[in-house]
Amino acid sequence: MSEGSFDLSQVYVHFGLGGRAEMLPDFQWTADYLRRYEESHAPDGDDGRLAMIGPQNTTWDSWERHPAGDELVVVLSGRSELIQEVDGEQRHLDMEPGRAVINPRGVWHTVNVHEPGTALFITPGRGTQHRPR
Repeated sequence: MSEGSFDLSQVYVHFGLGGRAEMLPDFQWTADYLRRYEESHAPDGDDGRLAMIGPQNTTWDSWERHPAGDELVVVLSGRSELIQEVDGEQRHLDMEPGRAVINPRGVWHTVNVHEPGTALFITPGRGTQHRPR
């Protein structure tokens, strides 16, 4: 049940099996919270998704990939370049407000920020991996 309007940059949402949407008002980007989040949503398996609006203020200092499924990214403001590593080659995609991209399952990706802004992410967070850039 919805509690009314909320700010998706402050209160994230987990989508689970059966079309369930769960508000996560206390979400934290800490190792402990992420471990508990993954454990508590484990029954959703690879079908679980995290939806959030996040700042894109600086160029990323790492690459990431999502083994559990595809990720949707929609730029809401600002300008950036998303880089995907596909079959050993880098694909550079210019991103501006209203543009979207799908990061396929298991594809390493990173971002160069040219103009700070925000983006909407719908991410299969289970098992996300990072490596230095």
